[in-house]
Amino acid sequence: MSNAASIFGGRFAGKVMVVTGAAQGIGRGVALRAAAEGGRVLLADRADFVHAVATEADGEAVAFVCDLEKYDGAAAMVAEAVRRFGRIDILINNVGGAIRMRPFAEFAPEQIDAEIRRSLMPTLYACHAVLPVMQAQGGGTIVNVSSNATRGIHRVPYSAAKGGVNALTQSLAMEYAESLIRVVATAPGGTEAPARRIPRNPDGDDAREQGWMRDVVEQVTQSSFQKRYGNLDEQIAPILFLASDEASYITGSILPVAGGDLG
Repeated sequence: MSNAASIFGGRFAGKVMVVTGAAQGIGRGVALRAAAEGGRVLLADRADFVHAVATEADGEAVAFVCDLEKYDGAAAMVAEAVRRFGRIDILINNVGGAIRMRPFAEFAPEQIDAEIRRSLMPTLYACHAVLPVMQAQGGGTIVNVSSNATRGIHRVPYSAAKGGVNALTQSLAMEYAESLIRVVATAPGGTEAPARRIPRNPDGDDAREQGWMRDVVEQVTQSSFQKRYGNLDEQIAPILFLASDEASYITGSILPVAGGDLG
């Protein structure tokens, strides 16, 4: 039995969970820990190496490759989870992340569109696709991974996208509470993680962007009461708490996980 399973006693036993962006980083950690705690987990990502991540699970886990920046990808993901497991109790919307760091005036229009498409639309689409399943089965839980970067420098389009995730979380929670569907979110701050296997900006950063990134790191660090970045475990644990029955009386809430920086 894994450490997570022994500590938490199989919190997700009998539960079906879908985790998006599960090939690396926070999503990978959430999926593997949920499987270790008894969950039946579908790991969704557009990177093929999500299949290798699923084989690491200490429990029941399957991988599914899809592009959640398109509605068809979200619909296919939901259909696959239902085909495999018969239901979806928990959806973790983890896809997102700033592509570029630069002052707002330096963004080209197509770059603005790309940031919104990356960090808002997958969550919006996945929520819409899963709702009929959760309504039909009599309830469920959605955990959105937002960001405290709704206040921050050099990523205004990303900030706007995550502000949209926050609004979606609160409005959806109000609208579907009578259907016994909880909708909550975490708002991570800066987080130390292994190097991404797929870079956030495939074009690479030029010298100016590298400087702007250093500005962001300084701002994020100084805005935290603890004057540091968090680690993956410090982000994964709150997500799984909100997903669990331990949080059954929490809905519509956005939990900052940023060392005191509320964003």
